[in-house]
Amino acid sequence: MDQASIERLRNYLAQLPAKSQALLMREFERAVARDEDAAVASFVLQELRKISGGPADSAPPPRREDPARLLFRPLEPFLIEGESAPRSGQIRRTSLMPVWRWLAQDGAPDAVRAFEAVLATQTASASDIEAAAWTLQETAAAAIQRVVDGNDRQRILGRIGAPSVAEDFASIGAVLNAREALDTLTIRLPNFMRIFGDSQIALLMPALNVPSLLTPLAAPFVLSLVMQRLSASWQVIRLAIKFAGSDDEFRVAATPYGTAVTLVLEDLSRTAAGLRDDIRRGRFENVSEHLKTVHDGIRGLRTELDIRTDSNWGRHLAAIRVGISNGLQSEIDDVPGRVRRLLRQRPDKDIPPGARIDPTEVEETAALIDFVAVCRTYASELAINEVTMRTYSDLQQYVERAAQTLVESLRNGDERARAFRQQQVQATIRFCEVLFGHDYSSLMSRAAENALAAEPKSSRAG
Repeated sequence: MDQASIERLRNYLAQLPAKSQALLMREFERAVARDEDAAVASFVLQELRKISGGPADSAPPPRREDPARLLFRPLEPFLIEGESAPRSGQIRRTSLMPVWRWLAQDGAPDAVRAFEAVLATQTASASDIEAAAWTLQETAAAAIQRVVDGNDRQRILGRIGAPSVAEDFASIGAVLNAREALDTLTIRLPNFMRIFGDSQIALLMPALNVPSLLTPLAAPFVLSLVMQRLSASWQVIRLAIKFAGSDDEFRVAATPYGTAVTLVLEDLSRTAAGLRDDIRRGRFENVSEHLKTVHDGIRGLRTELDIRTDSNWGRHLAAIRVGISNGLQSEIDDVPGRVRRLLRQRPDKDIPPGARIDPTEVEETAALIDFVAVCRTYASELAINEVTMRTYSDLQQYVERAAQTLVESLRNGDERARAFRQQQVQATIRFCEVLFGHDYSSLMSRAAENALAAEPKSSRAG
């Protein structure tokens, strides 16, 4: 900051009421303690202390850990933002504070006060805090379990928070209860696994085959941990197949980790819904990635599991394929019409003066053509093979013919329509780049330049 900026800041801070200055001081002290924008926070804090008459160089109070954050630290890998419904193995972050308030007031108030007392002790070491957090986590898990098992469950959950908190309540307790086994698994898991095969599963077996992790509530969180380390999350079904010793869906479903298939199906459903939404909104940046994810997941399930068409898993998988097929097919069917509207060669007399083609529409159409090309790669598993192949072939034939016709129109057409024809040719060249590659589009570009350079026949005739 230059000197003028510093003076303006000082004047602004000096004009604030005393209460506002005190509030700002507390906030910046917390920011310094958390190492958030420490340089700026320290500077502003120093100026506030000068203005308020406090010692400018006084040290900030020692950092005080947030007790709720320490209690719920084992849940961090599974938290999602917002109020949207989590899939199995996930917990809403917004559910944590209502549960913390319940623990502090009713669930385990003595344990919470004891933990806060340890945090307030200036001489408490990191190991002391960790031990105290461990004790509170154990107490909290037991308190949550008492509510889950109790006859008064609905009334208590209604007092704790919104229905979304009630939905997450048992899962929070399950993770806290299994925290030691989950920590061990986290340490054993590689940071990244491109292939999740027998050798990787064998190394993890001792950490996976633990009673506290094999419960219906804890198992989805185990699977979520594994899925986070996989290049292709659908491969987690191999864990359930390994436990079952069979690819039969009923035997797989009977294992503690059989819910892996359900998790994969839920993730595929969400990805498919996001894909359809992106396409409807014209956002094609991540379409290829999402198509690959859905395609590979469906193929993996169909290849590695013996799923019956009339089972719950079979119907769920079929619904995903049908939803994707319907959504993609309607978009694919619309692409040739958009291309024809842009490239249709109208008579010169029907082209009004100043007619132009919107470059944004050209780029959107090029993105749609590329979208059809991407769909070709994944068409078989997504049940869009026929429509994709037909549409792509039609596009190639139409654009190739249009390119030749429009280039010729530059050479022989009416001078008044030439500017619009040039725009059409540029759009055609852009589409050729997507359909046929850079070499072909460069060839068409040179042909267009030569046509423009040639003297029109009408001029020669005169």
